[in-house]
Amino acid sequence: MGKLKHSKASKLNLEGRLLSFVAEGYFPKGLWLATSEGECYVKLSKKLRSPLSQVLAPGDWIQIAGKQKLNSKTGKLKLKALIVKPASPKCSQRFPYSKVQTAGTQARVMICQKAPCMKRGAQSVCQALETALGDRGLEGQVLLRKTGCMNRCKAGPNLVFMPDKTRYTRVCPEEVPALVEKHLVPEMAVEDNLPDSQP
Repeated sequence: MGKLKHSKASKLNLEGRLLSFVAEGYFPKGLWLATSEGECYVKLSKKLRSPLSQVLAPGDWIQIAGKQKLNSKTGKLKLKALIVKPASPKCSQRFPYSKVQTAGTQARVMICQKAPCMKRGAQSVCQALETALGDRGLEGQVLLRKTGCMNRCKAGPNLVFMPDKTRYTRVCPEEVPALVEKHLVPEMAVEDNLPDSQP
């Protein structure tokens, strides 16, 4: 199994007051947040940008779950929101909670189904993915998407885990459970660790 791209990231759990949106085009790209430790910028996942811009307003208290990554060159943390929940009753009343939460947590696994990958065992890997997701109760939370060519034909079967865009080549069915644990189980656990909204 050859790993072509990997980024070390840890879980992010944050609560604060929205100061402003940071826009790039029509929808916001991120948020400026005031927390107990000071102000910070949090990048929004693409699927959160449209719905959040319609329901959040400066002054709202929110809870964020996602990922944080340390830039070894600058020493600065990059924060990315995958889930946003209201932290105040006022915000909760106009928050389309289930819609935004689903948009933020929709993980995907893409697997190439072109002939070269199929000859190298893509069908078995796909079955192993379905089994691993079912065993962990993730079949309704993770989308398994069969795709066309990923331009790594000689290194198949090819997999890509989203939203972190980690690509794997020459995947064997026996390796699938460990990959699911690594990329998908921690991702879903972020939601479980996020505190409930205050009454």
